[in-house]
Amino acid sequence: MDSSSLSPYILLFNALSQIPTCHYLVAFLIISITFLYKFLEVHFFEDVFFKSQGTPITYNPSSPFCNAILSSCKILHSRFVATTWISSPHFQTAFLQFCGRSPVFSYRRHLFRTSDGGTIALDWLMNADVSGGAFGINGASLPMNNAISQDETTPIVVVVPGLASSSTSNYLKNLAFNLAKHGWNVVVSNHRGLGGVSITSDCFYNAGWTEDLRAVANYLHDKYPKAPLFAIGTSIGANILVKYLGEDGEGTPIAGAVAVCNPWDLLIGDRFICRRLLQRIYDKALTIGLQGYAQLHEPLYTRLANWEGIKTARCIRDYDHYATCHVGKFETVDTYYRHCSSAAYVGNVSVPLLCISALDDPVCTREAIPWDECRANPNIVLATPQHGGHLAFFEGLTASSSWWIRAVDEFLGVLRSSPYIHVQKKQTSGQHSALDSSIDQYPHLHVAEDGIVTAASGEEKTDGIEDIKNLQMLSEEKTTEMLSNAEQEKHVTEAKSDFMSETCQTSEIAKNIQGVESPDITSPLRKIPKSDFAAE
Repeated sequence: MDSSSLSPYILLFNALSQIPTCHYLVAFLIISITFLYKFLEVHFFEDVFFKSQGTPITYNPSSPFCNAILSSCKILHSRFVATTWISSPHFQTAFLQFCGRSPVFSYRRHLFRTSDGGTIALDWLMNADVSGGAFGINGASLPMNNAISQDETTPIVVVVPGLASSSTSNYLKNLAFNLAKHGWNVVVSNHRGLGGVSITSDCFYNAGWTEDLRAVANYLHDKYPKAPLFAIGTSIGANILVKYLGEDGEGTPIAGAVAVCNPWDLLIGDRFICRRLLQRIYDKALTIGLQGYAQLHEPLYTRLANWEGIKTARCIRDYDHYATCHVGKFETVDTYYRHCSSAAYVGNVSVPLLCISALDDPVCTREAIPWDECRANPNIVLATPQHGGHLAFFEGLTASSSWWIRAVDEFLGVLRSSPYIHVQKKQTSGQHSALDSSIDQYPHLHVAEDGIVTAASGEEKTDGIEDIKNLQMLSEEKTTEMLSNAEQEKHVTEAKSDFMSETCQTSEIAKNIQGVESPDITSPLRKIPKSDFAAE
């Protein structure tokens, strides 16, 4: 048959059949490697041929703190180079979870009780333990006893773990050991229900639950007043830490802090983790971890949440819908995410704060980083390495060290010896919040026979009768059916400007009260100390 009469497709097939099979295998291999290189976000060739100048750092250039501290932080400025054979954010994160190594030592455990009856496991690793080799036997916990004197001046750093992590996690053990070795007393504040401790109240932790950190920080500061207190938060723990610092502002006892791999905006993070196939794998893995946590406390979740929904949850959002929203009393999942995101609190942070977020973090997206807010706050330094994965940052040929742990150790070491550490600003006598009532501002109270209580300062001459007169006048002012216009005018002119705040409050109450008789302004008064009134 003449070849010119054959179909072009047949000619093409005949030509392709002449190519050796091994050539097809090589081509398939090249295409597969290229696809996986892109799909897994490998950056090996980028590290080799396109070397960056260093870690990008965002800060307020007019801040004396930022300029002084950053000039001494060489590691923070250095370029992070990932271990060659795990040069991918996914390889890095997986290596942290499945292959990470940690030193062998034992914590000293102290069970801290919260005001609502909850229990938090505080796991200590002291500098003296590391230098003295007190590592316990086969991982057994050492007794806390009086391991630290109340006059101890060695700085303390409290660590807030990530989601479903505890003090036994490899990355936290590496962090604790490294800090303790360099002169710190480290305490890991495990979340409720983790670290082998049962939940002893109806309160669970969540991504925005700052009450436990606040209680632990105040406890440590009160018990060891001479020891500067610092804090480190990782992943969800970083979100809790930043939110707490923003809530308390100048009133926190924390002298300096570090937030590593903070999700920042939980709503954006929720959209991100459902976007691609790889992110959905992380979503499922984290959900399984949360379900394992819930399984440990099944009786409580069965009573307080939707246990059947928790068991069938396929993603973090499902888990939060069936568990977190029920326990935390949130109306919807989005309400929970908006309420608990730390990005909204960045502007109020008054403590020197280092934030480290890898731009290729496969769990906490770069889209949620509040760049402008961090730049505007003179107390914040934001370091954003191009690579590193989630809480990984493994470097060196054997991946035996983590860049972020070295950077955190250096930053805190420079900060603690600088004049920029935060000092808690407590409320002094005579200074009161705008929300304080007048009763809170004076040491004595006036109590009438009919039960009315008013403030009594030491300079008062009328034994509080004027206070009651004003309150009574305002009650009458709004009960117009019982008074003439002339009488109302007389009472209003007698009211003093010193009690305008009480006037506004009483008038609002009186609007809804009709036909109520005013108290007798001549009723006898007793002037008593506030402490005696509380006892009564």
